[in-house]
Amino acid sequence: MKTTPENKIHYTLRVASAMCFIGHGTFGILMKPIWSNYFGVFGIGHDLSYRLMPILGTVDIIMGLILLFYPLRALLTWLIIWGVVTALLRPLSGEPFGEFVERAGNFGAPLALIILSGGFSKNIKHLFTPVNPNIQVDAKTLARLKICLQSAIFLLLLGHGWLNLIEKQSLVDQYRSLGFINPATTAQIIGLVEIIGALTVLIRPMRSIVLALFIWKITSELFYPHYELFEFIERGGSYGTLLALWYVLEAAPAFRKNTDYSRTKPILVNDNQETTNNSSFNN
Repeated sequence: MKTTPENKIHYTLRVASAMCFIGHGTFGILMKPIWSNYFGVFGIGHDLSYRLMPILGTVDIIMGLILLFYPLRALLTWLIIWGVVTALLRPLSGEPFGEFVERAGNFGAPLALIILSGGFSKNIKHLFTPVNPNIQVDAKTLARLKICLQSAIFLLLLGHGWLNLIEKQSLVDQYRSLGFINPATTAQIIGLVEIIGALTVLIRPMRSIVLALFIWKITSELFYPHYELFEFIERGGSYGTLLALWYVLEAAPAFRKNTDYSRTKPILVNDNQETTNNSSFNN
Protein backbone atom coordinates (compact mmCIF):
# COMPACT_ATOMS: atom_id res chain seq x y z
CA MET A 1 0.00 0.00 0.00
CA LYS A 2 1.43 3.38 -1.00
CA THR A 3 2.04 5.85 1.81
CA THR A 4 0.48 9.24 1.15
CA PRO A 5 1.53 12.59 2.66
CA GLU A 6 -1.68 12.53 4.69
CA ASN A 7 -0.69 9.13 6.15
CA LYS A 8 2.70 10.42 7.22
CA ILE A 9 1.27 13.55 8.81
CA HIS A 10 -1.54 11.61 10.52
CA TYR A 11 0.70 9.01 12.15
CA THR A 12 3.31 11.60 13.13
CA LEU A 13 0.73 13.72 14.96
CA ARG A 14 -1.04 10.69 16.40
CA VAL A 15 2.12 9.24 17.93
CA ALA A 16 3.20 12.68 19.13
CA SER A 17 -0.16 13.26 20.86
CA ALA A 18 -0.03 9.84 22.51
CA MET A 19 3.51 10.55 23.74
CA CYS A 20 2.25 13.67 25.53
CA PHE A 21 -0.37 11.63 27.40
CA ILE A 22 1.97 8.75 28.23
CA GLY A 23 4.91 10.91 29.29
CA HIS A 24 2.75 13.13 31.46
CA GLY A 25 1.06 10.12 33.01
CA THR A 26 4.42 8.60 33.89
CA PHE A 27 5.29 11.69 35.92
CA GLY A 28 2.06 11.20 37.83
CA ILE A 29 2.97 7.63 38.70
CA LEU A 30 6.47 8.76 39.71
CA MET A 31 4.81 11.46 41.86
CA LYS A 32 6.95 14.30 40.55
CA PRO A 33 7.25 16.70 43.53
CA ILE A 34 6.56 19.91 41.59
CA TRP A 35 3.10 18.59 40.69
CA SER A 36 1.94 19.39 44.23
CA ASN A 37 2.28 23.09 43.29
CA TYR A 38 -0.14 22.59 40.41
CA PHE A 39 -2.68 20.81 42.61
CA GLY A 40 -2.31 23.74 44.99
CA VAL A 41 -3.79 26.06 42.35
CA PHE A 42 -7.10 24.23 42.97
CA GLY A 43 -6.67 24.35 46.74
CA ILE A 44 -5.62 20.70 47.01
CA GLY A 45 -3.17 20.08 49.85
CA HIS A 46 0.19 18.33 49.76
CA ASP A 47 -0.90 14.91 51.10
CA LEU A 48 -4.01 14.63 48.91
CA SER A 49 -2.07 15.71 45.82
CA TYR A 50 0.36 12.81 46.28
CA ARG A 51 -2.54 10.38 46.54
CA LEU A 52 -4.11 11.76 43.36
CA MET A 53 -0.94 11.85 41.25
CA PRO A 54 -0.70 8.12 40.44
CA ILE A 55 -4.45 7.94 39.72
CA LEU A 56 -4.37 10.78 37.22
CA GLY A 57 -1.12 9.44 35.81
CA THR A 58 -2.67 6.03 35.17
CA VAL A 59 -5.66 7.64 33.42
CA ASP A 60 -3.29 9.66 31.21
CA ILE A 61 -1.34 6.57 30.17
CA ILE A 62 -4.52 4.61 29.38
CA MET A 63 -5.77 7.50 27.23
CA GLY A 64 -2.44 7.67 25.44
CA LEU A 65 -2.54 3.95 24.64
CA ILE A 66 -6.13 4.20 23.37
CA LEU A 67 -5.09 7.11 21.17
CA LEU A 68 -2.34 4.99 19.64
CA PHE A 69 -4.64 2.12 18.71
CA TYR A 70 -8.09 3.74 18.40
CA PRO A 71 -7.76 7.51 17.93
CA LEU A 72 -11.14 8.85 18.99
CA ARG A 73 -11.91 12.47 18.23
CA ALA A 74 -13.11 12.87 21.82
CA LEU A 75 -9.66 11.94 23.12
CA LEU A 76 -7.98 14.43 20.80
CA THR A 77 -10.41 17.13 21.89
CA TRP A 78 -9.75 16.33 25.53
CA LEU A 79 -5.99 16.38 24.94
CA ILE A 80 -6.24 19.91 23.53
CA ILE A 81 -8.12 21.07 26.65
CA TRP A 82 -5.82 19.06 28.96
CA GLY A 83 -2.73 20.45 27.25
CA VAL A 84 -3.85 24.06 27.65
CA VAL A 85 -4.99 23.67 31.27
CA THR A 86 -1.94 21.77 32.52
CA ALA A 87 0.40 24.19 30.75
CA LEU A 88 -1.43 27.16 32.30
CA LEU A 89 -1.01 25.66 35.77
CA ARG A 90 2.69 26.49 35.58
CA PRO A 91 2.41 30.28 35.46
CA LEU A 92 -0.65 30.10 37.76
CA SER A 93 1.56 28.38 40.35
CA GLY A 94 4.26 31.04 40.11
CA GLU A 95 6.47 29.80 37.26
CA PRO A 96 7.43 32.06 34.31
CA PHE A 97 4.78 32.44 31.60
CA GLY A 98 7.34 31.03 29.16
CA GLU A 99 6.62 27.60 30.69
CA PHE A 100 3.11 27.78 29.27
CA VAL A 101 4.21 29.07 25.87
CA GLU A 102 6.91 26.39 25.55
CA ARG A 103 4.32 23.63 25.87
CA ALA A 104 2.36 24.66 22.78
CA GLY A 105 3.26 21.32 21.21
CA ASN A 106 1.15 19.53 23.84
CA PHE A 107 -2.05 21.03 22.49
CA GLY A 108 -0.79 21.98 19.03
CA ALA A 109 -0.24 18.38 17.89
CA PRO A 110 -3.78 17.11 18.65
CA LEU A 111 -5.28 20.32 17.25
CA ALA A 112 -3.35 19.82 14.01
CA LEU A 113 -4.57 16.21 13.81
CA ILE A 114 -8.17 17.38 14.24
CA ILE A 115 -7.70 19.92 11.43
CA LEU A 116 -6.15 17.26 9.19
CA SER A 117 -9.13 15.01 9.89
CA GLY A 118 -11.82 17.48 8.88
CA GLY A 119 -11.98 19.80 11.88
CA PHE A 120 -14.42 19.95 14.77
CA SER A 121 -18.02 18.83 14.47
CA LYS A 122 -21.18 19.91 16.34
CA ASN A 123 -22.38 16.33 16.16
CA ILE A 124 -21.74 14.72 19.57
CA LYS A 125 -21.79 11.21 18.07
CA HIS A 126 -19.03 12.28 15.70
CA LEU A 127 -16.75 12.84 18.70
CA PHE A 128 -16.77 9.12 19.44
CA THR A 129 -15.59 8.07 16.00
CA PRO A 130 -11.91 7.52 15.21
CA VAL A 131 -9.98 9.81 12.89
CA ASN A 132 -9.14 8.23 9.54
CA PRO A 133 -5.44 7.83 8.64
CA ASN A 134 -6.36 7.43 4.95
CA ILE A 135 -8.20 10.72 4.60
CA GLN A 136 -7.54 12.83 1.51
CA VAL A 137 -7.29 16.56 2.09
CA ASP A 138 -7.57 19.51 -0.26
CA ALA A 139 -5.18 22.44 -0.59
CA LYS A 140 -7.33 24.62 1.69
CA THR A 141 -7.18 22.09 4.54
CA LEU A 142 -3.46 21.71 4.02
CA ALA A 143 -3.05 25.49 4.27
CA ARG A 144 -4.98 25.56 7.58
CA LEU A 145 -2.89 22.69 8.87
CA LYS A 146 0.31 24.51 7.91
CA ILE A 147 -0.77 27.65 9.78
CA CYS A 148 -1.63 25.60 12.87
CA LEU A 149 1.74 23.83 12.87
CA GLN A 150 3.67 27.05 12.21
CA SER A 151 1.88 28.74 15.13
CA ALA A 152 2.51 25.85 17.54
CA ILE A 153 6.19 25.62 16.58
CA PHE A 154 6.62 29.37 16.83
CA LEU A 155 5.21 29.33 20.37
CA LEU A 156 7.16 26.33 21.62
CA LEU A 157 10.48 27.66 20.28
CA LEU A 158 9.69 31.17 21.53
CA GLY A 159 8.86 29.79 24.97
CA HIS A 160 12.00 27.66 25.21
CA GLY A 161 14.11 30.55 23.96
CA TRP A 162 12.47 32.78 26.56
CA LEU A 163 13.36 30.33 29.36
CA ASN A 164 16.95 30.24 28.10
CA LEU A 165 17.18 34.05 28.07
CA ILE A 166 16.01 34.26 31.69
CA GLU A 167 18.49 31.46 32.52
CA LYS A 168 16.08 28.85 33.85
CA GLN A 169 18.05 26.88 36.41
CA SER A 170 17.38 23.40 35.00
CA LEU A 171 18.56 24.53 31.56
CA VAL A 172 21.72 26.11 33.00
CA ASP A 173 22.34 22.86 34.90
CA GLN A 174 21.86 20.93 31.68
CA TYR A 175 24.52 22.98 29.87
CA ARG A 176 26.85 22.71 32.86
CA SER A 177 26.49 18.93 32.89
CA LEU A 178 27.39 18.86 29.20
CA GLY A 179 30.70 20.58 29.98
CA PHE A 180 30.04 24.17 28.90
CA ILE A 181 32.42 26.51 30.75
CA ASN A 182 29.92 29.37 30.96
CA PRO A 183 26.46 27.75 30.98
CA ALA A 184 24.63 31.05 31.57
CA THR A 185 26.13 32.59 28.42
CA THR A 186 25.37 29.38 26.56
CA ALA A 187 21.71 29.67 27.63
CA GLN A 188 21.59 33.26 26.34
CA ILE A 189 23.03 32.29 22.95
CA ILE A 190 20.73 29.29 22.56
CA GLY A 191 17.75 31.41 23.56
CA LEU A 192 18.47 33.95 20.84
CA VAL A 193 18.98 31.24 18.23
CA GLU A 194 15.69 29.55 19.19
CA ILE A 195 13.75 32.81 18.97
CA ILE A 196 15.25 33.49 15.53
CA GLY A 197 14.25 29.94 14.54
CA ALA A 198 10.72 30.58 15.86
CA LEU A 199 10.36 33.71 13.74
CA THR A 200 11.75 31.92 10.68
CA VAL A 201 9.19 29.13 10.98
CA LEU A 202 6.37 31.62 11.43
CA ILE A 203 7.33 33.94 8.56
CA ARG A 204 8.99 31.74 5.96
CA PRO A 205 9.40 28.07 6.90
CA MET A 206 11.98 26.11 4.93
CA ARG A 207 12.33 22.34 5.05
CA SER A 208 16.05 22.50 5.82
CA ILE A 209 15.47 24.83 8.80
CA VAL A 210 12.54 22.78 10.07
CA LEU A 211 14.64 19.59 9.87
CA ALA A 212 17.51 21.26 11.74
CA LEU A 213 15.12 22.41 14.48
CA PHE A 214 13.60 18.92 14.67
CA ILE A 215 17.05 17.39 15.23
CA TRP A 216 17.89 20.12 17.75
CA LYS A 217 14.74 19.53 19.82
CA ILE A 218 15.21 15.77 19.93
CA THR A 219 18.88 16.08 20.87
CA SER A 220 18.43 18.78 23.51
CA GLU A 221 15.58 16.99 25.27
CA LEU A 222 17.63 13.80 25.56
CA PHE A 223 20.05 15.62 27.85
CA TYR A 224 17.50 16.91 30.33
CA PRO A 225 19.06 16.88 33.85
CA HIS A 226 16.29 14.78 35.45
CA TYR A 227 13.83 12.17 34.15
CA GLU A 228 15.59 12.26 30.75
CA LEU A 229 13.55 9.52 29.04
CA PHE A 230 10.18 10.64 30.38
CA GLU A 231 10.84 14.31 29.60
CA PHE A 232 11.68 13.20 26.07
CA ILE A 233 8.43 11.23 25.76
CA GLU A 234 6.21 13.95 27.25
CA ARG A 235 7.54 16.51 24.78
CA GLY A 236 6.52 14.42 21.79
CA GLY A 237 4.31 17.27 20.62
CA SER A 238 7.39 19.43 20.04
CA TYR A 239 9.02 16.91 17.71
CA GLY A 240 5.74 15.81 16.16
CA THR A 241 4.70 19.30 15.07
CA LEU A 242 8.13 19.93 13.54
CA LEU A 243 8.17 16.63 11.66
CA ALA A 244 4.56 17.11 10.53
CA LEU A 245 5.39 20.57 9.18
CA TRP A 246 8.36 19.07 7.34
CA TYR A 247 5.97 16.62 5.65
CA VAL A 248 3.48 19.41 4.90
CA LEU A 249 6.18 21.49 3.20
CA GLU A 250 7.17 18.42 1.20
CA ALA A 251 3.58 17.85 0.07
CA ALA A 252 2.60 21.48 -0.57
CA PRO A 253 4.08 21.82 -4.11
CA ALA A 254 2.23 18.70 -5.29
CA PHE A 255 -1.04 19.98 -3.80
CA ARG A 256 -0.61 23.34 -5.52
CA LYS A 257 0.17 21.61 -8.81
CA ASN A 258 -2.95 19.44 -8.55
CA THR A 259 -5.07 22.48 -7.67
CA ASP A 260 -3.74 24.49 -10.62
CA TYR A 261 -4.33 21.54 -12.94
CA SER A 262 -7.93 21.16 -11.79
CA ARG A 263 -8.54 24.85 -12.49
CA THR A 264 -7.14 24.72 -16.01
CA LYS A 265 -8.35 21.29 -17.05
CA PRO A 266 -10.71 21.57 -20.07
CA ILE A 267 -14.29 20.40 -19.75
CA LEU A 268 -15.42 18.04 -22.48
CA VAL A 269 -18.76 18.98 -24.05
CA ASN A 270 -18.83 16.25 -26.66
CA ASP A 271 -16.45 13.98 -28.52
CA ASN A 272 -15.10 16.74 -30.74
CA GLN A 273 -15.55 19.93 -28.74
CA GLU A 274 -13.98 21.42 -25.62
CA THR A 275 -14.84 24.47 -23.70
CA THR A 276 -12.30 26.70 -22.14
CA ASN A 277 -11.61 26.44 -18.45
CA ASN A 278 -13.42 28.41 -15.79
CA SER A 279 -10.80 31.12 -15.66
CA SER A 280 -11.29 31.96 -19.36
CA PHE A 281 -14.98 32.72 -18.70
CA ASN A 282 -13.90 35.40 -16.29
CA ASN A 283 -11.66 37.16 -18.85
